[in-house]
Amino acid sequence: MSHFAKVYKDRVINVIVAEQDFIDGYRDDPLPGKWVQCSYNTHGGVHYGTDGTPDGGVAMRKNFPGKGSLYHEDADAFSTAKPFDSWVLDATTYYWVAPVAYPSAEDDANGEAKSWHWNEGTQAWDESTPHSEDESTPHSDET
Repeated sequence: MSHFAKVYKDRVINVIVAEQDFIDGYRDDPLPGKWVQCSYNTHGGVHYGTDGTPDGGVAMRKNFPGKGSLYHEDADAFSTAKPFDSWVLDATTYYWVAPVAYPSAEDDANGEAKSWHWNEGTQAWDESTPHSEDESTPHSDET
């Protein structure tokens, strides 16, 4: 069995597991687009084994897609949707890359690892503030 992504225009609209014969003979498909074979074990242009290490297998179409992923027909590659306007697509991995490198791993004064989120307005990584379990998330009661 293989994985196949249904691509309409440049978007993945479905991913299934099937035999190639099924895809070749699927004449009653109600969805527009085309089926493109993909590999569950391919990420960043590398094929990984079941143990999570590169195994030298065929890295098919750069990344395993999900519904909503992009298919770049000119490169025959899948990527996630572009997360921010300022990010660019790495032509080797087909991962989106921020214009500023992710901060190196640092520990705060309490010895806990910091986490970061991208701020498109400032084009910089901002330190994320953890929420305690007893804090409520602000919300609106308007409907």
